[in-house]
Amino acid sequence: MNSIFFWLFSALLLGFGTAVILNRNPVASALSLVVSFLGLAALFVTLDAYFIGIIQVLVYAGAVMVLFLFIIMLLDIKAEKRRSIRPAAFLTGGAIVTAFVIQLAMVLNRFPGGKKTLEPLPERLDDVRNVGFLLFSDYNLPFQVVGVLVLVATVGVVVLSKRELK
Repeated sequence: MNSIFFWLFSALLLGFGTAVILNRNPVASALSLVVSFLGLAALFVTLDAYFIGIIQVLVYAGAVMVLFLFIIMLLDIKAEKRRSIRPAAFLTGGAIVTAFVIQLAMVLNRFPGGKKTLEPLPERLDDVRNVGFLLFSDYNLPFQVVGVLVLVATVGVVVLSKRELK
């Protein structure tokens, strides 16, 4: 039953991830990204990583995507015009993707740890306590820097999109 959910959420994730790229409307693309984040959170929950799944929904699908939609609507970005696909660019992109997949398969075949099954952990770990302790002890400075960067980006968008009165 767990593998059925894995394939279901993986298909959801890949389908809406493709929709992010193929949509010409930025709002529809951002909403596809939200559903893609929800599929990723569901995959984390199926792996019994509940904390990471909840953080995925709260931080990415919640806060970051609301910020993206705010910026898209504030800047009044129009849908991109349809352009014809050039065959040379399409073939070059296909060749790069094929080379990447071949390289990935070669690396995974040479990795010995990929063939072993994972053993369950002997005891239940307290994820929230460990993450909180690391976040506010070892990674306190990067945490604060990210907060300042998000604030500066938000203020920058508001300043750039401010219309001058004539």
